[in-house]
This record gives sequence, C-alpha cells and structure tokens, in this order.
Amino acid sequence: MKPTNAAWNSKASLCAVKYQPMAPMLKPRKLRSGDKVAAVTLSWAGPGCFPHRYQAGKRQWQDEFGVEVVETPHALRDREWIARNPQARAEDLMAAFADPNIAGIISTIGGEDSIRLLPFVDFEVIRANPKVFMGYSDTTVSHFMCHQAGLVSFYGPSMMAGFGENCGLMPYMVESVRLTLFSSDPIGVIEPSREGWTVEHLDWADPANQTRRRALNPPLPWRWVQGEGVAQGRLIGGCLEVVNFLRGTSLWPRPEVWQDAILFLETSEEAPPPAMLRYALRTYAAMGILKNLSGILLGRPGGQVPVVDFIEYERALLQVVREEEGLMQLPIITQMDFGHTDPMFVLPLGVLAQIDCNRQQFTILENAVTD
Repeated sequence: MKPTNAAWNSKASLCAVKYQPMAPMLKPRKLRSGDKVAAVTLSWAGPGCFPHRYQAGKRQWQDEFGVEVVETPHALRDREWIARNPQARAEDLMAAFADPNIAGIISTIGGEDSIRLLPFVDFEVIRANPKVFMGYSDTTVSHFMCHQAGLVSFYGPSMMAGFGENCGLMPYMVESVRLTLFSSDPIGVIEPSREGWTVEHLDWADPANQTRRRALNPPLPWRWVQGEGVAQGRLIGGCLEVVNFLRGTSLWPRPEVWQDAILFLETSEEAPPPAMLRYALRTYAAMGILKNLSGILLGRPGGQVPVVDFIEYERALLQVVREEEGLMQLPIITQMDFGHTDPMFVLPLGVLAQIDCNRQQFTILENAVTD
C-alpha cells in the first residue's frame, strides 16, 4: 500500500514506491513485416472528408513498416453516414478483432463521439482476440474498452495524424513505433525528441499542403516539476477531454486500477484552458484517485498555445496536487512528447513504467507485445 498523505510528505517518501501487482494484462503478438493491419474509423469521418490525407498515411505506414493496410467495411464512408451509424462503427471494430487474418488495428483519426459505440461493443471479442490496437485523441474511449477487456493497447499515432505527416514520417515517432509494436524486448528508457516539435496546422482540405513540410520548433526538454526517488506503476490515461467523457460510464476503471498507477494526460488541438485540467484533477482527488497514484505524465499542450503559456498548465496541476492535496513528492513530468504534438512516442496502457526523479529518467520497464 502507498503511504498516507502525511507519510508521503515525510522523509520516508524518499524511498522507492513499490508497484503492487494486479492481474496481468493480455499482450498482443508483435507486428511483423507482411502483417495485415486494419484501418478503422471510430469517430469523425476523416478518410471520407480528406481521402488524399488518409491515402498518404496508408502509403507511409505501409512503406515504412512493410505492413498491408486493409480498410474495415465502413472506414471510408462519408461524414453524414458515419455520424448516423455508431453501431456499424462498433461492428467494424469487433470484426477487425475477430478476424484471424488481421494482426493489428489502427484508428484512422479521432473525433468527438466514439463514446456512442459503447452499447454495441462485445468485450469478450476483444479479450478472446488480443491484437495491437493504436490511436489517440477520441480513441481514448476505445483504449479504455481494451483496458476493461484486459488487453494492452497503444496510445500513439493514427493513420491520418502521425502516419499521414506531410513529406514523410518523423524519425522519433518511427523509432517509438518500432520499439513498442514490432519488438518483444522491454521498451526501455524514453528520451525527449531531439528533432524539435510542431503543432502547426496546415489545412488538410488543400491537397497541396501534403507536400509542405511543417515548421519545427526547437526541442524542448521535459520538465521534472516535483518528486524524488523512484516510482513504478502501470500506465493509464489519454486525452484529458475524452477521459472526462468517461466518468460515470461502465468504462471508468475500478478503484484498484488506480492504485500505484502512472496517469498520463494530454490536451487536444482545441487548446482547452488550464482551468479544465484543474477542474478534472479536483474531481480525481474527490474520487480518491490522486492520492493513490505513483506519478503523473503531462503531454505538451495541443493546439495553438503559446510556449510562454505552457507553464500555466503546470501551475494548474500543481495547485491541485501540491497546494490543495498536499502530495508534495508525487512525481510529475510535463511537456512530454505524446498526444496532440508531433513527433510523439507511444504509450502502452496497462504496461509497467518507472519514473526515476533523481536521474530524471522515464522508462517503460516491460515489453508491450509478445513473440
């Protein structure tokens, strides 16, 4: 058990937080060159709206990793049809899991309404057919579906955002995908991107923009804002706004899932204000979640947030964690390279990770896939 707040804030808190094991998560088979990977549209009809962008992502994913992308039956449907048919979207997902010829599933893009798929999801189908599932943003909902089914899933690039990057894939992302999805070795230490980063938006409606490389900002180091010693825990989290959609639903994790977990959060391209993070964290505190965590990871803010304002998200986080809840030594890393920023690294939900505050090192201790 983790110490009480009083103990957590004492000198005794300098020792490592020991991970308390839960039932092991199912890990999918690693991807290999030649595998078939299904592209599934779970929310917004991005491929139907901007087919050239989807095709660029499909081509770059196939060329770089040697996989074959096959679309689920409704993945390319138009916006109105996709919006009217959440059950068909869920059936696409279930069929992709059930198909023995499919080795992995990649979300085409995010959106805002994949929560509507919940009544039509068969968790036994997911549990009985463990395979790689990856995406981010609104795909957070589907990650929590996989988590409830006991399957490790992957918070990482989608077909159109990430794999669809203008003028080729970013090496930092490519390396992370290879280490996480194509190798059964322990993933190891995750370093900040040294390529620089971008949230620049070039309108997908103009096909000519696909040949314009986005401008990169200078690399930003991750910020180790508090914590001492070493903490371990299983990764859980996603896009802040979407995680908030899930409160009160059957997808919200049981209390024991939060025990000694490492919570990762990031904000969308809509650039929600820091106050939204503060409100969410207060709710997690009231639910008894914050005091049980082993650490918090915060992604670089998404959207057009000036760099000078990044610190405001940290202040909102620390106001709740440190000032209001008194969790003075809870390890926190901010401005990390995941979520609505490019390039991004992949976070496997349900896998054991470690925050070493003294060495300022973040490590994913396990393999996320099997042979």
